[in-house]
Amino acid sequence: MTTLSRYLRQPHPAHCSCSVCWSRTATAQPAGSPSTPCNQCRPVSVSRDALTGRWLLKPAFTCAKHTPADRPQKWWFVIHDSGKPTPFVPIFEPFELEG
Repeated sequence: MTTLSRYLRQPHPAHCSCSVCWSRTATAQPAGSPSTPCNQCRPVSVSRDALTGRWLLKPAFTCAKHTPADRPQKWWFVIHDSGKPTPFVPIFEPFELEG
């Protein structure tokens, strides 16, 4: 009789292509996502001047690559525009079908 515990926690082969091994190698690689700051982007910084005692503020800078777009994403679109919405008018008087 074969049990499940026999197959659990077994080592994977060297070139295994299962989803577990693939996700392990894919997450180990650094991702070039838009949220990852580059060497041109800098956060806001606040420091105090030693001579005058005034606070100095360096504003944040975001490069063109990481600046969000003014337009919505490509997947954002209207599926079906049926025109102007029809208002709901309640009927207070009962009616009978003719026919």
